[in-house]
Amino acid sequence: MSLTLKPLREQVIVITGASSGIGLATARMAVGAGAKVVLVARNEEALIDIERELKSGDNVLYVVADVGEREDLERVARETIARFGGFDTWINNAGSSIWGRFDQVSDDDVRQVMQTNFWGTHYGSSIAVAHLRNKGGALINIGSVESVAALPFHASYSASKHAIKAMTDVLRLELEKSGTPISVTLVRPASTDTQFMDHSKNIMPSAPIFPPPVYAPEVVAQAILHAAEHPQRDVYIGNAKLLSRLAENAPRLTDWVRRSFIYDWIQSGKPDSNRKGALHAADPTVDGHASGRYPGHVAQSSLYTRASQHPIATTAAVALGALALFSLVVRKRH
Repeated sequence: MSLTLKPLREQVIVITGASSGIGLATARMAVGAGAKVVLVARNEEALIDIERELKSGDNVLYVVADVGEREDLERVARETIARFGGFDTWINNAGSSIWGRFDQVSDDDVRQVMQTNFWGTHYGSSIAVAHLRNKGGALINIGSVESVAALPFHASYSASKHAIKAMTDVLRLELEKSGTPISVTLVRPASTDTQFMDHSKNIMPSAPIFPPPVYAPEVVAQAILHAAEHPQRDVYIGNAKLLSRLAENAPRLTDWVRRSFIYDWIQSGKPDSNRKGALHAADPTVDGHASGRYPGHVAQSSLYTRASQHPIATTAAVALGALALFSLVVRKRH
């Protein structure tokens, strides 16, 4: 089934988790491309500031909502339809996390992670499909490299991203079988420099830190918005595909790497100034910024992601580069 999606400048895009990180970076980029954007998050104070930053005429709407509540997301859809007449792309980006050893994390905390991450994505997907079923459009769910390659101290988050992948895969298959004109994409970021750690609850002795390489949120945002215009099944950011394939095809080797290196790396040894995070309630002090505070190098692009989304342009660029190099060698020989 061939799907055609509108250019961004003609779209209305709903983004959950839009008050910071990947969601905020995506909102900024979408508005810059001419799209109308609906910002969804729990933190109204941050949403007001972001709307003020991005608004130009009637192009931005914010709706305060908890994605873990179906009624809240149904209200998001209603208010979007009332303001803009509908939406063309729905991005399930909101997420929460807790860091800690499996036997030390409470059931309540695990339940909250699953409620936000899995059920929030489930509710959003259900509502989006109901609206887009006849008109067509794009549903984009944010998974993770952890959709396949789980990290130590991150059992509930990894489990939620595994569940999101499974749900997204089944939904895509069923929509394709019925000929429903909805593009369903799973985006799988690798480590990303957002406020994720500040939002996460942490019960480890020290602050958690992502293993490198770490990518800027704009790298993910660009990939998301490309999928909003060009139907794609999976989008891997940076080294996410390599790590996913390693986990699938060499599980014992992957276990050894995680046990020997990643386990200790994640424990930074530095104090955590915000252990509570925003797992159970919005924290106004850690919203409003796309980028985080990762202390190491942050990659501003991903050659693999760009090549996978723009294969013709990438092939042409490589061919031109090879031709230029060949010409240079020939000239030097003469």
